[in-house]
Amino acid sequence: MKVLGIYGSPRKGGNSDLLLDQALEGARAAGAQTKSVHVRGLKLSGCLECGGCDKTGVCVIDDDMAQVYPLMEEAQAIILSVPIFFYNAPAQAKALIDRSQACWSKRLLAKGRDRSKYEGGKGYLIAVGATKGQNLFQGVELTAKYFYDAMDMTYEGGLLHRGIEGKGSVNEHPELLKEAYELGRAIASGQR
Repeated sequence: MKVLGIYGSPRKGGNSDLLLDQALEGARAAGAQTKSVHVRGLKLSGCLECGGCDKTGVCVIDDDMAQVYPLMEEAQAIILSVPIFFYNAPAQAKALIDRSQACWSKRLLAKGRDRSKYEGGKGYLIAVGATKGQNLFQGVELTAKYFYDAMDMTYEGGLLHRGIEGKGSVNEHPELLKEAYELGRAIASGQR
């Protein structure tokens, strides 16, 4: 099993990073090969909506996303981990998500309109937010669902935690770190 972790926070060592660290550790403990992408370290342009990928399935923009596409394609499971900014993913992560339009175009070229098979694997979301609002995760979950859909993956849910604020404050909740570790183990062992 190949598991890709996408660190979507602009802040190094924040709560979403710490939870993804645990999930990837759990996946490795269950025998998975893991790789990771730290979006904050990439030079990414947003999608230009130029339609260039419509004919080839390849994005025309020459930037660090070219290193990310192969990692996403070879992964059997992807875990996107983000803090919540205005009820969705931060801009850095959203740029990567938007650039998955090329994956969608490639999928359409390969499968045509018969695109409902979801043969590309499974996608998961780890999200943490400071507020406790009832709708806190609705936006990011819809975004994650269609991000994974673009890559022919199913969205399998994940860990969504409210009321976590302050860099590293998730360390005060060892049960959440354990839950993330167990998520990784379950993903790698095919139980989730």
